[in-house]
This record gives sequence, C-alpha cells and structure tokens, in this order.
Amino acid sequence: MKRRDFLKALGLGAASALTVTPFVGAAGSKKQNLNILFFTADDLHCDSLGCFGGKVPGLTPKLDFFASQSMRFENAHVTVAICQPSRGVLGTGRYGHNSGILGFMHTDRDIPTIMETLRNAGYLTGVLGKVNHSTPKADYKWDFVHDRNELGSGRDPDLYYNYCKEFFTRSRREDKPFYFMVNSHDPHRPYHIPGKPIRGAKEPSKTYDPDDVSVPGFVPDLPGVRKELSYYLNSVRRLDDTFGKTMQALKESGFDKNTLVMFISDNGIAIPFAKCNAYLASTRTPWIVRWPGVVRRGAVDREHFISGIDFFPTVLEAAGLPIPKGLDGFSFLPLLKGEKQPRRDKVFTQIDMKAGGDAVPMRCVQDKRFGYIFSPWSDGKFYYRNNNEGLTMKAMVEAAQTDPDIAQRVRMFRYRAAEELYDIKNDPHCLNNLVGESDYKSDLKKMQSRLHDWMKQTDDPLLPAFENRNSPEKLKSTLIDIYGDNYVKAAQDRKNISKSNKKTRKNRNR
Repeated sequence: MKRRDFLKALGLGAASALTVTPFVGAAGSKKQNLNILFFTADDLHCDSLGCFGGKVPGLTPKLDFFASQSMRFENAHVTVAICQPSRGVLGTGRYGHNSGILGFMHTDRDIPTIMETLRNAGYLTGVLGKVNHSTPKADYKWDFVHDRNELGSGRDPDLYYNYCKEFFTRSRREDKPFYFMVNSHDPHRPYHIPGKPIRGAKEPSKTYDPDDVSVPGFVPDLPGVRKELSYYLNSVRRLDDTFGKTMQALKESGFDKNTLVMFISDNGIAIPFAKCNAYLASTRTPWIVRWPGVVRRGAVDREHFISGIDFFPTVLEAAGLPIPKGLDGFSFLPLLKGEKQPRRDKVFTQIDMKAGGDAVPMRCVQDKRFGYIFSPWSDGKFYYRNNNEGLTMKAMVEAAQTDPDIAQRVRMFRYRAAEELYDIKNDPHCLNNLVGESDYKSDLKKMQSRLHDWMKQTDDPLLPAFENRNSPEKLKSTLIDIYGDNYVKAAQDRKNISKSNKKTRKNRNR
C-alpha cells in the first residue's frame, strides 16, 4: 500500500472484520441512567499495585480497597503503550490505523467517539487532566473541563476532589447521567523527588527509599535503577491519594451506588522495555471495575483477555445504548456479570509513531503462553531511543561497560530484532527471544499466523511489510511508502545517534 493510499484508507475509517453485531439493543430504560466514572493513571506499572501482587507493602491502600469491592482482570491490556494513541483507542474503539490516531495526533475522520455518543444520549461529559491526549477530536468541547495547570500540575489530590464535587453537583442540578474521565498525571515523569517538588504538586502521603524498591525483572537491579524507582514509588503513592479523593467525592455525592467505575493505566512504566514498546510490561494494565449490584465484590478474572479496544462498546452496552458500526473491539459486559465469553484468548497491540512523530512500527499478539512481536524497522542498524529512559537507562549503560549480560540487554533495547517470541508463562519479563530455537518453530508459526490474520482482518497497512519480512529491500520500501518522512526521519535520527555514541565510546577508550 502506497502512502497516499494509506492516508486515503485512514480517511475512510475502514471498519474491521472483527466488529461484532452492528447494534446492540437497549437493555432497558433504567440502564440509561447509569453513570460512568473512568479513572486513568499515567505510566503505571501493573505490578506496582498491591492487589496485583505488588511487593512494596502498603503502596496503594486506596486502590487495593477499591479492588476488594470490584472485579479485577489479570489479562487486561491497553492497545498502544503510548499515552495519546492509547487514549485514542479508548475514545474511538478503533485501532490507530482505522482511526487515524497513529501517534500524538487527533482524528479528523467522521467516526463516533465515546464522549460524543454519550452526550448525544443525554449524558453530561467531563474530564480532569490529560485533556488534549484524552480528546480524540480536537474540536470536541467537554461540558466540564479542567486541565493540568488547574490541578497542581495534575498532582494535587485535593484539587481533584474539589473539581469532582463540583462536577457531581452539576450533574445532579441538571438531572443528567454523567461520563466523567478523571486522569491523574501521576506517576508520569517528572517523579516526586524529596526536596525538589514539582510546582503546584502536593506532597505524597508517604515517600520511599531505594531500599523499599522491588525492581522489575526486565531491568537489572542497580543502584541507579533503585534510585529512580524510589522516586516513581512516591508518585504512585500520590496517584493512590488522588484516586482515594476522587472516590471520596463520588461517595459524598450520593452517586456511588449507581456509577460504573473503571480504573486503568494508559500504558506501562516509563523505563526501558516497558512504555513505548510492545512487551508484556508495556501494555498490561491494572483494569479494575466496580459496578454495585452487577459486578461481584472481590472477583478476579484470570481467564479472559480484554483490551482498550473493548472499552467503548462495553460502556455503551452497560448503559443500554446501541453500539455504533465500525468499532474494532467488542463488549466484555458478559464478563462483568460473571459469565464466560468466547474469542478472548489473546490480545493484539501496536505502535506506529512515538513522541516527535518518528515512525517505529511494532505489532504484537499475546496469549497466556506466548508473546510475538514484529518490529519491521529493526535491521541491525537502527538505534532505538525513546523519551522514557532516565536514570534507569543511564545506570544500565554505565554498568554495560563491565557487565556483558547488561551490555547485551542494552544492545537488545537499542537494536531489537525484527521478530521476537517469548514464553510468557515461564519468562514473563521477556528476556529470552526464542525466534530461531528449533523447539519453538511450531509455536512461532502459530503466532505469526495469528498476527497475519489480525492484520488482514483490520486492514492494517503494515500487512505487506509483514508478508515480506524476510526481504530487507521490500521492508524498507514498504515502510517509506506508508510513513513517508516520519520513517525517513526516524532512520536518520537513529543513524546520527549511533554515530554520536560510537564517537563517545571511542573518546572514552583513549
């Protein structure tokens, strides 16, 4: 597919063959009054929460209590591990190549969004924080909106509480059900560093030291890593404070008994091998749902996979509203009722463009046993870099000078492999790439076939690249045809960075 054809396809907002029944009838007029509170964390590692097995005692008390009243999903994923495109999927119910939200951009396609759909059904729509990233159409005007600068840099729980109270009061005054998206800016960088507060931000209710840290297995346990992660824990605690204040406001409003509350993170932690990638730690999200009278308290779903692509249709069906045609996901309402649901044995995730517009396309399919990643830009020369490396990558690069295992890990992050296969059941941190291992040939072929079918069914323009993945020339030309200057710029940036690093290493060795 040529780039001009790709852009034309985006304009059409092509519907996916995976779309479920075009319309779901209303489940009864009473459900029209259901309120929706959708709370998102920013760059939260799923395993940080105590209710998801977090090893830092008492880090997230408010969220852990909420989980005890709710259902949590062990196999929940966002679709893109980058904030704006991840939220674009949540808001449109379409993969990036079908909505036009490939990176830090909005859609100008004539497609429905969840906030427009609910407003047209009589809902009051409100948003706190991350407004630009959470609004798929740039011209959409929320009924109630307050952004980062009005929220203590998005990091003051008391300000969130005050605005929540104001919104709930307005909903009652106007006698309208509500869709309220509350977005914390924690624990996104900059983290809370004791003695160096962010302007306007409130001190977390508790702070942590490097010795308190539980280092994720996909990065090495180094002093510099622990230092940065202790700052991250401070921000996680403040996120928990903010969530607690939001739920306090909901309860005081009297709406808590008739409100469907969902909590997720928009992507994984902002360190190497997580955010802005397609690994398990990149997209796995702590999805928790409370719905009094429907969801069983303390329930845990360990069987089914759900994804950000399913959020839009699930909320509409829960509210008893028709689901628009053309959505790529399908409702997991049966799961909330404790039922089983077919076609939830795997999840597909993607990346197209990162911050700055550079094209670094990745496609991934995961099930309970394996994760397969296709990165067509990886040719042994491209030098991958994102904006989420911080002290962790700095510590890894320094340690790599004397530790060959860490050096190999750094090389893997920088140059990657066009194809990666991981035994997630036995290697959840995705450390051992099994592509090329004879014992896993059939597993590799199965995952390749699954990804191919998904790309074909969703009209993914990267399909020709996948089908020609063994031809470097065709791969390169396909990527240029699709992404144009965004891919050329990415390649040139990596080339310049690689030259700079070689020069640095040469000077260091003199």
